[in-house]
Amino acid sequence: MQINVWSEEFGAASDAPILLVMGSMSQGVLWPDEFVGRLAAGGRRVIRYDHRDTGRSDTVDFDRDPYTWDDIKDDVLRVMDAHGLGSAHLVCHSAGGLLGQLLAVERPERVRTLTVIGSSPLGGGEGAVIMRALMGEPQPEGSLPEPTPEFVDFFRRLITSPPPADRRERIDLMIAEQRVLHGTGLPFDEDGARRLQERIHDRARDLDAAANHRRAAAARPDFEPVGVLHQVKAPTLVIEGTHEPAKPGHGALIAEQIPGARLLMIDGMGHTLPPEVHETLATAVLDHTTE
Repeated sequence: MQINVWSEEFGAASDAPILLVMGSMSQGVLWPDEFVGRLAAGGRRVIRYDHRDTGRSDTVDFDRDPYTWDDIKDDVLRVMDAHGLGSAHLVCHSAGGLLGQLLAVERPERVRTLTVIGSSPLGGGEGAVIMRALMGEPQPEGSLPEPTPEFVDFFRRLITSPPPADRRERIDLMIAEQRVLHGTGLPFDEDGARRLQERIHDRARDLDAAANHRRAAAARPDFEPVGVLHQVKAPTLVIEGTHEPAKPGHGALIAEQIPGARLLMIDGMGHTLPPEVHETLATAVLDHTTE
């Protein structure tokens, strides 16, 4: 099945390419314009895109044409091919970091460097950890660290709440989720959050289609191989906020498993990318992607 994936690029075509890979159920515009602009001004060709079933990319009738996270991973390579890139610097957020880690293992020739932000180690079972936390079940010994209580409380309520009735309620709920993911380390800009969520809401072909990413994960529960991160050859930078609510402490575990990886902790940052951290993030990425 042919899937059309929306993408856009910034900067000069002759500059070193950076491909931004956002997390599950997330549009490419969650990579902030200011952050993208800083990378382009620093001499990088920057590409961001909407995953299938998000934003302006095609939506899928999952019952008729099911897919798995292998297909979402292959979309990363398809975006690179469409932009004429044999390889690129991958900068990945959240579940996008799992895609980046797996590509660095499976297709090392396509990954110049890897930057992973707010993610979990490949094969760590992050989804199961979150689900057990939401269900109030004990975690087996050796599991990844749990999300924060604020994260767990919010998503427990979300599971049992009725769906929003209209655009305003939906955007209010999206802002509430962003507030929780933002963490408690920096002030939360509600006006800025509303502008962002209105943009995400209004540019989506079908907001509900993003839930197909969960079905894709269930269709291939063994998507994440275990014990392979030592095979990553690409220079790797792992970034985590000191107030990460969803995956606290997971960044250090990634850095421990990838030879030569560096860990950067950003003071105050949670799971989102607010304006206060754009300069620090961009500087780190530019330094890491210098050729």
